[in-house]
Parts: sequence; structure tokens; C-alpha cells
Amino acid sequence: MIKELLKKRSVQIIGVILVVSLVIVILLFATKPKDYPPNSAGAPVLIAVSNGESGTAIAQDLAGKSVVLKASTLIVKIIASRTAVGIAPGIHRIDTHIPSDLAIAELLDQKRIVDSISVLPGSTESDVLKLLHGASSLMQDDQLNAITPIFANSNNSLEGQIAPEQYSFQPGTTTEQALSTMVKSFSNEISQTKIQLGYLNYQPYQLLIIASLLQIEADPTDYSKAARVIYNRLQIGMPLQLNSTVQYAAGLRGKIGLSTAATKILSPYNTYLHTGLPPTPISNPSLPAIVATLNPAPGNWLYFITVKPHDTRFTDSYPTFQKWVVLFNANVAAGDFK
Repeated sequence: MIKELLKKRSVQIIGVILVVSLVIVILLFATKPKDYPPNSAGAPVLIAVSNGESGTAIAQDLAGKSVVLKASTLIVKIIASRTAVGIAPGIHRIDTHIPSDLAIAELLDQKRIVDSISVLPGSTESDVLKLLHGASSLMQDDQLNAITPIFANSNNSLEGQIAPEQYSFQPGTTTEQALSTMVKSFSNEISQTKIQLGYLNYQPYQLLIIASLLQIEADPTDYSKAARVIYNRLQIGMPLQLNSTVQYAAGLRGKIGLSTAATKILSPYNTYLHTGLPPTPISNPSLPAIVATLNPAPGNWLYFITVKPHDTRFTDSYPTFQKWVVLFNANVAAGDFK
């Protein structure tokens, strides 16, 4: 009898021990840290984010390099964040051993991108080459002329075929490799459009030229209307008479007005003297400018002018246009364009 009682008691004790052990395991699992604590940052590391890289891939890379404690925690934070979609491609200098929220904040900090190169919409090939030659992390080479344009042209020009976006390259990248990446990015960008199919009787390269004109001549909200003006003028053989093309040829980009003498310079880019399109694009257009080129607004306009910032007007009446020119000159004199 006593032996049976002791046996039952032993079983009960073992059962209690097992229950207590299980509770301890559960508590330890539940309290296991899922993130690094604040104020524990270590030495920074370089994190490469490629164009279009998923949040999961970024999180796994950061966890693998001890930036965050767990990739799963960062993935949840990225999904919940409204700003994480703004993480730019490039080489980011990020602290190690930091909370996931701080990791996202550092990834969004443009100042942490190593040797960032920003190609702006409306920039030219010349502008981009200056940026590349001024980047200390790039190895300079002289093979830039060997890059094949996406759209072949008689000038073998890359003008207009460099995607406007922010770039960052690994140390040791050559300028030729960097420029080639920018051209490939342009190719990827236009794949979202139907420019390769042409529009009306215009070839893809001609459409790219038109997009480059819109980029300089109009506000984004007016791209499609400005595109219609260009098409209307081309259709009737009317000179485009765009200041931007003359400024491009004469090195006067950024100027508000254009002198009468400048409209007479001998250049194939002078759309006051020559009908049709200039021989190449005059800028690297944004995707919205390209889309507007393929989707011009309906209208019979032949003239447009920005009388003051963000006030562009369209008409098919030359007398009305002349009145707006007078208003434009008055606004320039008043300093509205400064």
C-alpha cells in the first residue's frame, strides 16, 4: 500500500515538474527578443538595394549582416510602413544592431546613400557625363562612346536615353558600366509604354524627341496638351518655334526668354528656322512625358505659353497668343519667374 502511494506521489511530482518546465519554455520563447533594443547601434555596413528589390530580400540581407535581429520582424514593419516604398536603389551605409523601425528610417535617408548620382528629368547627356566624371567612387574610362543606344540614330547619340532616377554604384565600377546601367534602366522604363510600337506615322525615336521637348516646355499637368500642339504644328508643316531647342543648341538652357538674334542661329536645332523635329532629343524625359507623347489631349491648339509659373495657356488664335506674350513679358519684368 505504501509503495503504491509513493509511486503515485512520484508520478504527480514528475507531472508537476513537466508542467513547470513547459511553462518556463513557453515564457522563454515568448520573451525571446525579436528586435535589437534602442541605443545599441554598432559599426555601419554597406547594404546594396537593387532597383525593384522586394522588401523580403532587403530584410533578409539586413538580418544576415546583423543590421536587424530578425528578418521576419523587419518584413512586418516594412509591410506596415507607408514610407518604405520610397527606399531608393543604391549602396546604403546602415548601422548594425538597430531596431527595425530605425533600419527603415536609415534606408530612407538619402544622405546615407554612398556616392549618390541623381539624374534629373530634363537633364542632358552632357549633364550626366559631368556627374559620372565627378563621382569619386567610379573608375574613369574612355569607353563611353561604345555604348549602343536603345533607339538607333544617325548621331549615335544617347541623348534622351538615360533614365532619370537616383543611382549608386559599388566602388570600382567604371564610368562606362555606370552609364550602361543608366541606359538599361531607360530600356526597362520604356518597356512600361508602347513607344516601341510608334504612334500615328511617327517612329519611336521621333516620339522620344517629342517627349524631350515636353519635358522642358511644359508643366507635367500640361504635357498632353503641349503634345497636341506639337502634333498639330507638325501636321500642317508649321515650324515648332520652341525656345528650348534653340537654347539647347546655343548653350542657353535655363534662360527664361530668347533674343531675336538667337532665333536666327544656324543650327538644325533651331526650330524657328527649320520645320519638323530637331535631330535628337534635347533632354532625358520622364516617364510621364513619354506617356503624354503617346496620349495627346484632343484639341486644335497651335500656340501655348506659360505666362507665369504654373499658368500655361493654349489657343488656336494668334492674336490671343500675342496678348499672352505681352502678359508674359510683364510678368518677367515683375520678377514672377525668379
